[in-house]
Amino acid sequence: MILAEKIMRLRKQKGWSQEELAVRLNVSRQSVSKWESMTSLPDLDKIIKMSELFGVSTDYLLKDEIEEEPGFEPSEKPVGEEEFVKRRPFSLEETNTYMATVDSCAKKMAAGVCACVVCAVPLFVLTGLGEVAKVAMLHRTADALGLAILLLIVACAVVIFIVNGMKLGKYDFLDREPLDLEYGVEGIVKARKEAFEPTFKLRIAIGVALCIVSIVPLCVSSVFEPVDMIYVIMVGVLLIFVAAGVYQFVRVGLVYESFQKILEKGDYTYYKKIENKKNDNLSTVYWCCTVALYLLLSFLTNEWEITWIIWPVAGVLYAAVCGIAAMVRKNRK
Repeated sequence: MILAEKIMRLRKQKGWSQEELAVRLNVSRQSVSKWESMTSLPDLDKIIKMSELFGVSTDYLLKDEIEEEPGFEPSEKPVGEEEFVKRRPFSLEETNTYMATVDSCAKKMAAGVCACVVCAVPLFVLTGLGEVAKVAMLHRTADALGLAILLLIVACAVVIFIVNGMKLGKYDFLDREPLDLEYGVEGIVKARKEAFEPTFKLRIAIGVALCIVSIVPLCVSSVFEPVDMIYVIMVGVLLIFVAAGVYQFVRVGLVYESFQKILEKGDYTYYKKIENKKNDNLSTVYWCCTVALYLLLSFLTNEWEITWIIWPVAGVLYAAVCGIAAMVRKNRK
């Protein structure tokens, strides 16, 4: 049980309202409300005063119940990792600001990804209309207009990614540096994560369902007499469904990832941060070589519709390369 829950329970046991407790502590009712809603923490002198008012020890108020979660990974400093002796302090104020920033940016970045998925829909539809018209001038105009809309949508998405990426950029240290959380932060973040998990699971399920049913309109259209324009429209509908599903994944994924970063769980444990920092130079060289290979093959073969396969393959191989690098470092020790 975290401090906020203890204050609320002890206050209710006494039969006091937030206003009554505030009067006894010589603070505003808003202060008590913020303590209980986990948006701020009381000063030490207020904690001492509360221990006297409620008849409990300060240890009871200050120490959260410690329960090891499944898959718990130790956060002690590994032997020989001198560069990580000092942890970066992370306060409650920084936590609240970071999580508010992530929540705001997640909506916009999810919309940007969604836009990238559907950007080809106007091009498909306009090209289809141009072919149906069977007029060369209209066909060329439709192609040009569709391509212009596609590029405009992509440009807007890129602006969204750059602007919001810059906002989140100042928190890049969360990916690399071990944290020294201010007292109470861990308990508050855990409580928020638990409250968010039902939403996370529901939206992921909705996203998966949308991606699965996205093929239905195309399947239904094949039952009727084949008309090229109908197929074009159904492909557009398919992309819209996929985009809606991807929006759900990105929207909740970024928020959930922010909890993982602060709590140092999953891909952001102490040890994995050490490995990530060691792989910084490797990552730079690897992806620069990948880009060079992609551009070289694409320009030499002029088969851009095929060479894109380099990216998913490179993504899979990157994990293997990092694993091999870790094994090599371990053997050297």
